[in-house]
Amino acid sequence: MKKKLRKLEERLGCSLKDQELLIRALTHSSAAEGSTEESNERLEFLGDAVLGVVVSEYLHSQFSTWSEGELTQAKAVLVSEPTLAAAARRLGLGEVLRLSRGEAQSGGRERPSILCDAFEALIAAVYLETGFEKVRECILRWLAEPIESVALGEYSKDYKTLLQELLQEEHRALPAYRVLEESGPDHNKTFVVEVHLGKKMLGVGAGKSKKEAERSAARQALERHRNAEA
Repeated sequence: MKKKLRKLEERLGCSLKDQELLIRALTHSSAAEGSTEESNERLEFLGDAVLGVVVSEYLHSQFSTWSEGELTQAKAVLVSEPTLAAAARRLGLGEVLRLSRGEAQSGGRERPSILCDAFEALIAAVYLETGFEKVRECILRWLAEPIESVALGEYSKDYKTLLQELLQEEHRALPAYRVLEESGPDHNKTFVVEVHLGKKMLGVGAGKSKKEAERSAARQALERHRNAEA
């Protein structure tokens, strides 16, 4: 394990003196169950908050002409589960995750939600040991690829696209949208839309167009998914 951790730190571009903290960041709840060990869940909570601040501050400072809506969408892409899971794969986190045997055998090392949580827990570990400036530097380096795509306008995925990618990866299936309600005069209509996966309702959204309502429903579905995985 020590050899694997040294290789991980080389890929991270930073080293942590507190190896127990690093190990905790890599410990899934399945590995800690039934023992006195602590999983990475509390670290993931902190890392999520730190990540949000870093990404928000960076977008606000670098893209001064963008509207609030554009900044919100860019942030949603950069902190989304698919983006963070991809970053975790580039760092090789799956190789060093501590999982139960059953979780490992069922594909846990490649599961997006587990990789995403480990990535955020790692952020918290770096923050606790090195402080905000160092963790900011690390986050921007680890997310350099999607950040560059955002800057070039090549990564303008909205909530519908993010939800579609998530469901394709986890269920090999596509979401379906259904209009529940359409009200108001022709020049000022309001639409209410549901998004489903098979018979399961994932989210509901409203908007002044069908597309806007679908995006709102997809956003709620993504938020529910993250909360369920937390």
